[in-house]
Amino acid sequence: MMMENGLSMEYGDGYMEQEEEWEREGLLDPAWEKQQKKTFTAWCNSHLRKAGTAIDNIEEDFRNGLKLMLLLEVISGETLPKPDRGKMRFHKIANVNKALDFIASKGVHLVSIGAEEIVDGNLKMTLGMIWTIILRFAIQDISVEEMTAKEGLLLWCQRKTAPYKNVNVQNFHLSFKDGLAFCALIHRHRPDLIDYAKLSKDNPLENLNTAFDVAEKYLDIPRMLDPDDLINTPKPDERAIMTYVSCYYHAFQGAQQAETAANRICKVLKVNQENERLMEEYERLASDLLEWIRRTMPWLNSRQADNSLAGVQKKLEEYRTYRRGHKPPRVEQKAKLETNFNTLQTKLRLSNRPAYLPTEGKTVSDIANAWKGLELAEKAFEEWLLAETMRLERLEHLAQKFKHKADAHEDWTRGKEEMLQSQDFRQCKLNELKALKKKHEAFESDLAAHQDRVEQIAAIAQELNTLEYHDCVSVNSRCQRICDQWDRLGALTQRRRTALDEAERILEKIDILHLEFAKRAAPFNNWLDGTREDLVDMFIVHTMEEIQGLIQAHDQFKATLGEADKEFNLIVNLVREVESIVKQHQIPGGLENPYTTLTANDMTRKWSDVRQLVPQRDQTLANELRKQQNNEMLRRQFAEKANIVGPWIERQMDAVTAIGMGLQGSLEDQLHRLKEYEQAVYAYKPNIEELEKIHQAVQESMIFENRYTNYTMETLRVGWEQLLTSINRNINEVENQILTRDSKGISQEQLNEFRSSFNHFDKNRTGRLTPEEFKSCLVSLGYSIGKDRQGEMDFQRILAVVDPNNTGYVHFDAFLDFMTRESTDTDTAEQVIDSFRILAADKPYILPDELRRELPPDQAEYCIQRMPPYKGPNGVPGALDYMSFSTALYGETDL
Repeated sequence: MMMENGLSMEYGDGYMEQEEEWEREGLLDPAWEKQQKKTFTAWCNSHLRKAGTAIDNIEEDFRNGLKLMLLLEVISGETLPKPDRGKMRFHKIANVNKALDFIASKGVHLVSIGAEEIVDGNLKMTLGMIWTIILRFAIQDISVEEMTAKEGLLLWCQRKTAPYKNVNVQNFHLSFKDGLAFCALIHRHRPDLIDYAKLSKDNPLENLNTAFDVAEKYLDIPRMLDPDDLINTPKPDERAIMTYVSCYYHAFQGAQQAETAANRICKVLKVNQENERLMEEYERLASDLLEWIRRTMPWLNSRQADNSLAGVQKKLEEYRTYRRGHKPPRVEQKAKLETNFNTLQTKLRLSNRPAYLPTEGKTVSDIANAWKGLELAEKAFEEWLLAETMRLERLEHLAQKFKHKADAHEDWTRGKEEMLQSQDFRQCKLNELKALKKKHEAFESDLAAHQDRVEQIAAIAQELNTLEYHDCVSVNSRCQRICDQWDRLGALTQRRRTALDEAERILEKIDILHLEFAKRAAPFNNWLDGTREDLVDMFIVHTMEEIQGLIQAHDQFKATLGEADKEFNLIVNLVREVESIVKQHQIPGGLENPYTTLTANDMTRKWSDVRQLVPQRDQTLANELRKQQNNEMLRRQFAEKANIVGPWIERQMDAVTAIGMGLQGSLEDQLHRLKEYEQAVYAYKPNIEELEKIHQAVQESMIFENRYTNYTMETLRVGWEQLLTSINRNINEVENQILTRDSKGISQEQLNEFRSSFNHFDKNRTGRLTPEEFKSCLVSLGYSIGKDRQGEMDFQRILAVVDPNNTGYVHFDAFLDFMTRESTDTDTAEQVIDSFRILAADKPYILPDELRRELPPDQAEYCIQRMPPYKGPNGVPGALDYMSFSTALYGETDL
């Protein structure tokens, strides 16, 4: 009959037969009996002291059976029958039999050991009985990898001492003679008690005394062996050493549990390390994308330019290059980042880890907000470029207009200062003086007429300054010169008039015809000059209505040419009349008009110029009309294509959204259809590119509005990018649902039921539920939620699981994960804490050396780097808080 660990039930018989065999072969060493007696006595006293007693002589003190029964009660924790208190031999035999009966009741078949031998003080039988008790109560329960107790105890010693130099445990006699094996066992479990590096194989006595002293003082293991006996005996007694080593095993029995705990911790840490790697990868990609957006935003927000039309057109081309070359890879990066984030969250849910919350400023919503800000900046930048182009076009037009009017004014003022400063009237006759006076009056009239032109020039210069024209310095300089000259002309005119009035008393003569000519010629000349400027004036239009308005105004102007022709003939006739009078009366110098510098030739030349400029103006307006007609054709061409592409994108978005709601077939069918839509969208891309080419032609033609369509290129670009993003996101969600379904063992019918219930309460087809909709959905699936306060608390606990970020919505993947996670056996924070507690020998903290001893090096260092210092009572230097660390692994603290 055999026990579970392979030890013989017939302990007494085995002991006696082995003794007899050794005695026949001459192997029985008398020292063994001495060693057994000392060791067994110490072993018994280690237990009897708990009852406040001890034995001095093992063969004498157990003869009456009283201390033997007490020993059995202490080591078994049970109560034996009441002993007989008499001192007669039969009383002693009765007590010993009660003890032997108790041993037999524990499944031990004693052979050749009777109560009479014990009562008679038979040392060999007494030692055999005690060895039987040691085997049953101290060694039998030792089990390592289903070996026998002796083999398991030997394997335990071998494993614990394997890393130590000069220790090779092969048996329970010679392997322990030098004492290093005992020291190694102590150092392996309590390195703070022995400095193993200072021990030497050449000092067995010192080694044995060190081990026995430390074990007795710190481990509560009494000295059961004599160092001198062990050294001097060729082959120490195996039973004595096994008895003593078993005390070490029981003292360190928590180490066996530590190995199991270490394995569990390794498994948990390996999962956590992989998740951290994925989190670091997400952080890196998010940082890269956000950094690119951060670097791009200043460029998009910049409104600095060289204030020239060429510079703005260059920026517009740079923006087109950015949209075609720089942004598309970032769109793909953003989609990949969202896909990786969803995959990471799925893995965390499947491993019973809390949802991953990226560092501040790098969440998916942060990236979406940054991306939205980028798109808004792009739109604002493009609008600014177009507005700036229009503004600079107007600036160029105003600058040319300023130059033209300034040139005309400077032509008019050329020589005027010298004329006004002339002293010619000093030598004139009366009639010549009067002529000079009239001429001066005519000049004053002309000067007053030019006041409006000077004000126009100043107004144009002011507008150029207001619009920040790039060459304002030269404009302001020229305008200032004109204004200064105009002030000088005014002052000179006033001084000359004063001089003429002073001489008027002497010279009086008037030439009515010359005066009449001067009066009529001056305003007509101003009209001619203004008309010529208007006919060559530049214009800028953007619509058919504007050019048609200019043509209508020009037609109205041509209708007034008849009256102007009459005025021209009247003025010319005045000159002819003067010529007739001068010829008739032979007046010296009579052909010179003293009142004006204008001549009939000037009028004729300017009138001829006006008549030639009219048909040229007709041709210019006709050319602009054809240009606007071409622009109208481009508007219609863009609108025709945009009105096809826009609805197509919207239909694709509706179809993808419908598939994403899980309303069409199995997950595999949905995934297949989504990928078909993805291929169709990429195949449709040439239509977008064709529309981009038309849009470029529209912009190059400076067309800024289109009444034939509500679609703009920007809205179509955004719609296209949203369609691509929606397809990629739905593909990723369906793949994660497949992963969840397969890993959790959910059938297609269960998944369809979950999806059908979810969609039933998702009235708006947004892919998410409010808390109230989520509660109704759970109730529809048979989930019991009470209406009392406890039910509300339970529901809030569930809500914290499915909406960890407190967004106010429950998405389908979180809903699916909740409905399936209860059936999966996963690690918990409590299990990890219990495992660490075993490694720490029930201490509320753990030391770095304990982690390095029980865990692989990389995972031990991982724990040491991340565990916070222990701040509780009874802490020691370097103590680490494994409880906070364990709860942090599962997101239950703020660590």
